[in-house]
Amino acid sequence: MSERSEDKPTVKTLPIGGIIFEAGSAKKYYTGSFRSQRPILDVKLCTKCGMCWVYCPDAAITINRDGIYEIDLRYCKGCGICAEVCARKAIKMVDEEE
Repeated sequence: MSERSEDKPTVKTLPIGGIIFEAGSAKKYYTGSFRSQRPILDVKLCTKCGMCWVYCPDAAITINRDGIYEIDLRYCKGCGICAEVCARKAIKMVDEEE
């Protein structure tokens, strides 16, 4: 059998729960690679109400310096919530191949 080192933690010495060494961030992880549909925003129809931004579960919708909403497809999973909440129907879901 191998010898136990005094400096290695054991089940009895580890604290209950996980150990988090640094805060996580979704910004580090691009999660939009598996969607089957993607949103297309028609800026001419957009009234900048912000409902898409509020309801996007992946924070994939941002506002650029000119106040225009943009969809960052690196984070978008294609759920379609943004298109559903858009009263002006400025966001359409299209198949990923289009």
